[in-house]
Amino acid sequence: MPNSTTTSVRRIGVLTAFPPGRNSLNEFGFHLVNHLAANDDVDSVVVFADDTDAGTPITLEENAGKVDNVVCWKFNALTNPIRAVRAIRKAKVDAVLVNLQFATFGDSKIAGGLGLLIPAILKKVGVPTAVILHNLVDNVDMQDAGFTDSKAMAWVMNKAGRALTRVILMSDYVALTIPRYVEFLIESYGAKNALLAPHGSFEEIAEPSFGTPQDGPRRILAFGKWGTYKTVDILVEAVRDLGKRGYDDLELVIAGTDSPNAAGYLQGVADGCADMNNVVFTGYVAEEDVEGLFSGSTVTAFPYTSTTGSSGVLHQAGSYGRSAVLPEIGDFVEVIEEEGFVGVYFEPGSATGLADALATLLDDEALNIEHGKRNYLAATGIPMSEVIDWHLIHLDAIVGDSDSRS
Repeated sequence: MPNSTTTSVRRIGVLTAFPPGRNSLNEFGFHLVNHLAANDDVDSVVVFADDTDAGTPITLEENAGKVDNVVCWKFNALTNPIRAVRAIRKAKVDAVLVNLQFATFGDSKIAGGLGLLIPAILKKVGVPTAVILHNLVDNVDMQDAGFTDSKAMAWVMNKAGRALTRVILMSDYVALTIPRYVEFLIESYGAKNALLAPHGSFEEIAEPSFGTPQDGPRRILAFGKWGTYKTVDILVEAVRDLGKRGYDDLELVIAGTDSPNAAGYLQGVADGCADMNNVVFTGYVAEEDVEGLFSGSTVTAFPYTSTTGSSGVLHQAGSYGRSAVLPEIGDFVEVIEEEGFVGVYFEPGSATGLADALATLLDDEALNIEHGKRNYLAATGIPMSEVIDWHLIHLDAIVGDSDSRS
């Protein structure tokens, strides 16, 4: 690890989805930029944001004077590599952090794949470039995630994904939040620049109240982008089941929007449970409303059929001291327990199993509180401000290497 304690990287670019846009990783991008701008060693941050129908990138109130927004790419646009690379070179940043997962630039195979070439192109044209990679294509079930209905095409996409992973590894370094992902890239790809950088807690939140809130019904919260491998149908059925068992004080809150691959999904769910008066659909949740959403819940539910890596929503739930019911999917269980989280597990796809898992926490307030406290400690163990210090040290090293070669 570099031993420099001061950084020469004064102007940093961040290529990311960004609010008010709703593309994947927009919230992580928001907090990444905010903490970079708050760091005394950084003079300015340039956000290379996505062009969305939601409006221009939001202004950070506390650090507005240090952040410039440049809209230079669009979900599913074939021109993203040209537009993004041109904008980044024009901005003359010292280095770029790319906030990335495999569907960041599109769910279209060609547009999504072309976008993943951007870090390698930046490196090729002399821009020091690091990637924060949130998932690995090797761990994504292409059919379940909604990318294809064909087994043959899923095989082709996985092969293409491995090739794109090698391209991403052409960056100066690739940071992953999960130790086993680092190990996998080293063992399976021979990577020499795959590094571990913790997810980090978004905010330095005062210790929350644990357990069931005192006012209103006991709320079960599900938060995400729904319709592919994240579906709420079985959660609705589980709440129906609990109602038949005599749990008459429950409210199910389904927060978030449709996945880009599943337009209209939530409306179909709403139509299917129109007879239930204890199901609430919030739609998109603005950043300022996130805390109240989690703090007002008794338990959070993750009705996933497969996963693409660690869960940002679980990190949020933990930071607000919430317990969780989680699908018993091998890799997912190992990943979250490696991070220190805990949950009550259920068999994926089983509404009865999900109802039983929810009942375990609803019936045992002491266990609910214990799980909330453990998840809080897991989520807040390393603040993002310290993760930013880690990145600045490594960015300083790659900028120094770049200067020595030029």
